[in-house]
Amino acid sequence: MSTFMFSSKNIKHTLISNVFIDRYMPTARGEYVKVYILGLKYFSTGEAGASSSVIAATLNLLETDVLHAWNYWSNEGVIKMEPIDSKGNYTIEFLDLSESEEVSDSDVHILKELDNLSTKDMLQDIEKLIGRPLSNKEISMYIGWQKEFGFSLELTLILIQYCASKGKTDYRYIEKVALAWHDNNIKTIDEAQDFISYNEDKWVKLRKILNYLGIQNKEIMKPQEQLLTKWISTYNFPLDVIFHGCDICFNRIGKTDFKYIDGILNSWFKDGLKTLEEIEKNQNSKKKTTFKPNTVGSKPKSSSNSNFGNYEQRSYDFDDLEKKLLGWDDND
Repeated sequence: MSTFMFSSKNIKHTLISNVFIDRYMPTARGEYVKVYILGLKYFSTGEAGASSSVIAATLNLLETDVLHAWNYWSNEGVIKMEPIDSKGNYTIEFLDLSESEEVSDSDVHILKELDNLSTKDMLQDIEKLIGRPLSNKEISMYIGWQKEFGFSLELTLILIQYCASKGKTDYRYIEKVALAWHDNNIKTIDEAQDFISYNEDKWVKLRKILNYLGIQNKEIMKPQEQLLTKWISTYNFPLDVIFHGCDICFNRIGKTDFKYIDGILNSWFKDGLKTLEEIEKNQNSKKKTTFKPNTVGSKPKSSSNSNFGNYEQRSYDFDDLEKKLLGWDDND
């Protein structure tokens, strides 16, 4: 639980800046707006502070929603949020938004770019794709990709369309995808389509593996994603081989262990085994070499507690013995 301390001016009424209403409210999530307004009320009426649990209960939200809201407004420059200690407590200062009405260099740049009909059309198309108006920060970001990343207007639209198709319209997520495309040196529409196809195919396989392991979470941890990607892309194993490795892991230790499965698949990869048939053949050959029966005519190994093996065996002429026993040797 976090506590947020407000720098209060002890005002008897709650004023909401027109700048907030016009510039920031339209692009913000509804729960974030509610947190801001309630916090502004506490700030205006002299409340020393409020815990995340109280704010969450008042607005019927989760405590994580409250913390995300304050982080969002801090990033937008609407408030100043600073930690008090290492226990998750913060001071919240509501900034004078009238100061932000001044036209900045970035705003001038945006206005110039909006004179370009193609850029204006792109931004309108983006608003249709994500279903909401764009903030100045988003407009500046999308326009800036042309110079920073070398993205064409068409490539930017494809990127936004891809994110929107996955239900991801938050600009932070979109920015992460753009950085990934830039890191992979994607410059053309064909390269973008190939990259999307590869990643979609990879995620379909990842989801099948997770379903096979009984993991239904939509989000997986980064280390797990890296291991699964290695099995698919680096080892280049088909799904049936990966499933077989999962079966062996569960049969041996009775649970799912990603590192254990990785050890199994790594040994197959080092042995150059790529199919179930090759793996089965390799396992059968190991079983044969493990059990070596005694060959015909070989002497059994002696026990350390017995001298039988050290006994010197004598050779006998059985024909001569038979004659002596029958008394035939006297007739010679």
